[in-house]
Amino acid sequence: MRFLRRSLVGLTLVSLTLALLVWAGALVVGAVQTRMSAEPRVPQARERVFAVNVLTAEEETLTPILTAFGEVRSRRTLQVRAAAGGRILDLAEGFEDGGRVEAGDLLVRIDATLPEAALSRARADLSDAEAEVRDAERGLTLARDTLAASEEQADLRQRALARQADLLDRGVGTAALVEEAELAAASARQSVVSARTGLAQAEARVDQAATALARATIARDEAQRAVEDTEVRAEFAGTLSDVTVVEGGLVSANEQMAQLIDPDALEVSFRVSTAQYARLLDEAGRLRAAPVTAALGTGGIEITATGTISRASAAVGEGQVGRMVFARLDAPGGLRPGDFVTVTTEEPPLEQVVRLPSGALNAANAVLVLDEDERLESLPVTLERRQGDDVIVRGAGLAGREVVRERTPLLGPGIKVRPIRPVGAEEAREVAEAGTSEAGTSETGSPETAAASARPAGADAGEMVELTDERRARIRAFIESSARMPDEMKTRILAQLDQPQVPASMVARIEARMGS
Repeated sequence: MRFLRRSLVGLTLVSLTLALLVWAGALVVGAVQTRMSAEPRVPQARERVFAVNVLTAEEETLTPILTAFGEVRSRRTLQVRAAAGGRILDLAEGFEDGGRVEAGDLLVRIDATLPEAALSRARADLSDAEAEVRDAERGLTLARDTLAASEEQADLRQRALARQADLLDRGVGTAALVEEAELAAASARQSVVSARTGLAQAEARVDQAATALARATIARDEAQRAVEDTEVRAEFAGTLSDVTVVEGGLVSANEQMAQLIDPDALEVSFRVSTAQYARLLDEAGRLRAAPVTAALGTGGIEITATGTISRASAAVGEGQVGRMVFARLDAPGGLRPGDFVTVTTEEPPLEQVVRLPSGALNAANAVLVLDEDERLESLPVTLERRQGDDVIVRGAGLAGREVVRERTPLLGPGIKVRPIRPVGAEEAREVAEAGTSEAGTSETGSPETAAASARPAGADAGEMVELTDERRARIRAFIESSARMPDEMKTRILAQLDQPQVPASMVARIEARMGS
């Protein structure tokens, strides 16, 4: 009996076990069939929203600044050369690189022994020529007196001949006396001719003596200049450069000893493009005398000088483009010839234009603007100027629209965005320093995640919180001890902290910087 009872119990347990196994297998098979026969469920897609910085485009009248790079040069540069060769006997005390000299100062004295000897000989020759002139003038006077006497004697002989001929006609004289009178008259006329010849020779001698005197004078003057050339003087006040001689050294004729530069007569030459040059012309096509500023920055110190555009190059150099423009500097200050400076000048004003960051403009000259649904829209504009990191544009319907400050490859027309509008210049700078400004995009996550990443944790836009005295004092101490924050920003934030309630976003940003 006991065996039968135990057998029945075992059989019952085995049956229950098999029944449970069959029931479990049926459940599994049914679940698998249901899973395989059911349609796949696709999760609902969420539209990606990007956080972007925007600004409002405002039309205004702007004066573009033309920036170029130029070289400072002197308008008065003189090469100090030796007009005569020889040994240098004396140098001026300031005859050295950077030495300042005045107009007329003696710079170099060269040995003048040979030129002075030549001058003495020239002066002696001049004295001989002057004596010859005086002798020729006296000979001319004597020749004139001799001619006058010969003419007087010939006249007397002619009258004696006439008298003898008259006596012969009256039968008183003889033919022999008439012949003697004719011979005497002929001799007197010959004396007149000889006297005239002597007068011509005396006049020729005077001319020759005058010519010799002129040659001697010229030789004396040349010798005098040769002596004066041994002394080199400054033609104008300036500074010496490239000095290559020393006292006691030998120099040859026309050898360059130094350069004299006028540091107060400087100009700057800079090259501009043809389009920039066209904007520097007036209505008549002439170059405007626009003011310029030349700046030399070195070691954190900037040396500036103002001037006025004076002229442009007459021709374009070979292999060059644009135009070379020259501007005279009024007060050069610390600038020197050879300095490489930055030149800025104002262009004619542009009316009804908008200044935008350069990152807002793409290669097709279009910007992204927001529509009423805060979706992006592409708006074509005309690029007028580039000013550093900004651009000056003009476009129809641009005024008053909100423009994306920085374009990214993820942004395009029709994309939904969450605009981050600047509260003010100080607020934007504060956000930039705090590192909490969201200038990029939210690539993953839901719109709620993108919105949360654009502001500090625990701070809702426009939410006001009430601070405890301890928390308020800790924030105030951090603001007052900050060395990077401008004074104006400190004053504004401290004034907000004095209020009973302060913006939660501002508190979150400051505490994030505090590390709390």
